[in-house]
Amino acid sequence: MNKTLKLYGIIFIVVMLILALLEVNKTAVTDWRKDFDPDKKSPFGLFVFSGEAQQLLKGKLEQSGANPYEYYENYSGDVHNILLIQQRVDYESWQQILTRVEEGSDAMIISNFIHPDIEDELELYIEDVPVADSVTLKLTDIKLNRDSLIIDKLPSHQVFTTVEKSTGILGYNTSPEGRVNFIRIKKGKGNLYLHTEPLFVTNYYLLKPGNEKYAADVFSYLPDRKTVWFMGEGKAAAKSASPLRFILSQPALKYAWWLFLGGLLLFVVFTARRRQRVVPIVEPLKNNSVEFVKSIGNLYLQEGEILDMMAKKGQYFLYRVRTELLIDTQELDDVFAGKLQQKTGKDLREIQQAIKFIKRSQNPYTHVTREDLIRMNKVLDHILR
Repeated sequence: MNKTLKLYGIIFIVVMLILALLEVNKTAVTDWRKDFDPDKKSPFGLFVFSGEAQQLLKGKLEQSGANPYEYYENYSGDVHNILLIQQRVDYESWQQILTRVEEGSDAMIISNFIHPDIEDELELYIEDVPVADSVTLKLTDIKLNRDSLIIDKLPSHQVFTTVEKSTGILGYNTSPEGRVNFIRIKKGKGNLYLHTEPLFVTNYYLLKPGNEKYAADVFSYLPDRKTVWFMGEGKAAAKSASPLRFILSQPALKYAWWLFLGGLLLFVVFTARRRQRVVPIVEPLKNNSVEFVKSIGNLYLQEGEILDMMAKKGQYFLYRVRTELLIDTQELDDVFAGKLQQKTGKDLREIQQAIKFIKRSQNPYTHVTREDLIRMNKVLDHILR
């Protein structure tokens, strides 16, 4: 072994020792992210609910890692219950769910987000209405009203701001205004249950004594039959598919595994290094403007900066409205929508949808998907076409 490899080996060992000392002495940090992951034991994971769901639903629970559109594409079974917990599904999957509900199935959606097109179709709207740092969830049924649950850590404040008379109000939070957060919509032969506070099924709240009664009351609205829980793409399969699942689930073993792979990679790189560098071929300079734009776009997509892209698209749209149409964009209200409709000749409903997308992109805490970005891009481009 030559001196260069010995030096690399010493540096590698020193770095590994430093990393090991840092790992041993580091303080555990609680993960307060609202990930709603069935496999995580963090405060806002669903590990406890995932373990108790079979008993709660009387042993008739089926967990699916497919999205509803794929699941129902060739489905020929009987009517059943449908469960989604803070899962973002596309418009086609929503249509499949509504179709099953109309045929007699019951769907319970525990989420503070519904696809904008489905909101319009059902004529209901979910908005963020901050009222207090702590709220109490209660049900309207007299038999269940005694069971409540206090959300005292990072409540979402998402409530229904528009509720039709035909909609059954099943629950609310005890803020001064008594905001509605749990409703039932009769659709065809089935029912659609919508709850806007998914925190009540997370580990942090289910482990508090007495809170399980509220959760059981909410799920008691579902009939005693098979329930399909759509856990998100790949979730159900991931539980048993990977032979490294146990290693990756334990922080210490996971850390050792990645150190082993890193050391193996360094060994391969240094031992397979060429003795003499290849003389590079100097290519003539060329215009890479288009490639640069594509690279920046791909970087945003890879980093998951969908919200940032939507915000920039909205800013550029408002800039063109100010400079080309000479319309003030300070307030995105009905007056602004009316002026934009008069000058562009586009449908007022489409303009209001564009304003809604822009406002959502300006909220740093909102959740958006790639489908939202694509739809926003099409709507804004169509208005100024």
